[in-house]
Amino acid sequence: MPLLSANVFSQKTVLPLSNPKPRLLLTSPKQLSMTVSSSSSSSSSSSSSSSIATATTPITLEPAKTDADASSKWVEFAKRVSGEWDGYGADFTLDGKPVELPELVVPEAYREWGVQVFDWQTQCPTLAEETGDPVLYCKLIKFYPTVGCEADAATRHSVQQRFAGGTENTASALGYHASGSYIATWPFKDQYEREILEIEHCLVDPANKEIRVRMIQVGQLNSEAGFSLNGLRVFSEQWYGPFCDGEQLGACSVRESGFASTSALEASQVVGKWEGKIASVVRFRDSEVLHHFSADEPQNLVRDDIGLVTLPKKLWSVFKELHNGETLCEVGWLLGDNTAITSRCILYKKGVLKEATISFENLLQKV
Repeated sequence: MPLLSANVFSQKTVLPLSNPKPRLLLTSPKQLSMTVSSSSSSSSSSSSSSSIATATTPITLEPAKTDADASSKWVEFAKRVSGEWDGYGADFTLDGKPVELPELVVPEAYREWGVQVFDWQTQCPTLAEETGDPVLYCKLIKFYPTVGCEADAATRHSVQQRFAGGTENTASALGYHASGSYIATWPFKDQYEREILEIEHCLVDPANKEIRVRMIQVGQLNSEAGFSLNGLRVFSEQWYGPFCDGEQLGACSVRESGFASTSALEASQVVGKWEGKIASVVRFRDSEVLHHFSADEPQNLVRDDIGLVTLPKKLWSVFKELHNGETLCEVGWLLGDNTAITSRCILYKKGVLKEATISFENLLQKV
C-alpha cells in the first residue's frame, strides 16, 4: 500500500466522535467580511487507520497571556477559520499523479464497473476560540466512498484530531493569518518508526472567504539524506456552518466534488517572473509554537521548474534544497489569469520552521 494511503496517519491520539459543546456562535466568513467592511466605513474610530475510537477529548482553554497585537490578530483568525469545512481530499505522488484509494474501501459496484476512485469525501471541523490561550483544534474525518448520493449510508473510515498550542499540542509551529490562512508543521513517527514532518499550507480564497484549499507536503527526516519529500495531500473545502465537531454531514449538499483525476495546472502558468503585490511574513525565532503573520514588503521573484509539481485545482507545489542546506517549501494557487496566492516557508536542516510568507502575486513574464 502506498505511503499516502488512508492509513498514513499513525499518531496515537484520542479521537473524539462526540461533540464537545461549542462555545462559538459564528456567522459565515463571508458575512463576517461584509460586517467588518461595513463597520469600518461607518466609523473611522472602529477597530478593524480504519478503527474509530469513541473517547472524547474536551476542548478547554485557560486565560489569555498574549500581547494586544497578537491577541487582536488571533481573534480575527479565529473568526475566519472556525466552523465546519466539508469537501474532498486526495493524495498525490511526487510527480503529481493521484493515488488510487485502497481496494478494500471502494464499493464493489465501482470495482465491477472498473471505476477508479481517487478522492475521499472529508470533513474538517475546526475551532479556534476567540478567548483564552490561543489553541487551534482541527479534526479530519474521511468517509468511505458511496455509490450515488447515499447520505444516510455515509460511514466514517478514519478520524484524526490535531492541536496547535495548549497542553495537547501536536504541532512544532503554527503561523496564523487574520484571513483564516495558516501554515503549520506536524511531526510524528509513522508505523515504521520513521520521522515524518508534514508541512500544512491552508490558503483562503481572497474573493470568497468560504472557500479554501489545504495542501500538506509530507516529508521525511533522514539522518543521512536530510529532509526529503514523500508525497502530497490536497483538500478542497467549503465552509458549511458554525463548528459542531462533525456532527452533521453535508452529504449530497456538499458543493465540492472529486478533483484528483481532473487536469493539472500547466507548468508554463507557474514558471516565470512574478511581482509581489501584498505580502505577510512570520518568523519563528523562539520556542513558542504559535506566531502571527505581519505585513511585509512584497518581493519580486523568478520561479523555475526545479522541484515544481503541478496539480489539479490550479495548484502547485515546490520542494527543493537551497544552497545553504535549508529547504524551501512552497504552495501556490492560481486564482485567475496570471494572479496567484502563495505560501512559502524556509526550514532549517532539521526540519525546524524558520520563516513563512503568504503573498499575492502577478505573473509579469513567462519563461
